[in-house]
Amino acid sequence: QVQLVESGGGLVQAGGSLILSCAASGRTFSSYAMGWFRQAPGKEREFVAAISWSGGNTYYAHSVKGRFTISRDNAKNTVYLQMNSLKPEDTAIYYCAADRIKDYSDYADPFEYEYWGQGTQVTVSS
Repeated sequence: QVQLVESGGGLVQAGGSLILSCAASGRTFSSYAMGWFRQAPGKEREFVAAISWSGGNTYYAHSVKGRFTISRDNAKNTVYLQMNSLKPEDTAIYYCAADRIKDYSDYADPFEYEYWGQGTQVTVSS
C-alpha cells in the first residue's frame, strides 16, 4: 500500500517556474516507478513525465520535454517535477502516481498505475 501526497502547485505567470513534490508513505517506495499526469477541465488525464524505480530512466510527454524535469529522492520517499517556461496550456490539476511497472512502454499509461495522489492545482496566467 502506498499513499501519495502532492504539493507545490499554485498560480504563476507564463514563463515562470514551479516545483511540484509528491511524498510517498511506505517502505517500498524505491521499488515503484513514479509518474506525473495532469488533467485540465473538460479533458482526459494525460501523461506528463515518469521515472524508473532507480531514477536512472526518465520519460516525458512531447509537450513538456525540455521544460520539465522529473527526479526522485528515494531516501526521502519523494518525487519532484521541476516545471520551467510554463505556458497557459500547462494549467491543470497535476497528479502523481506509483506502481511496479517493469515495461518502460507502459509508463505513460495511467491505467498501469494503481496508486494516485489527490492532485495539486497549477494555474498559469498569460
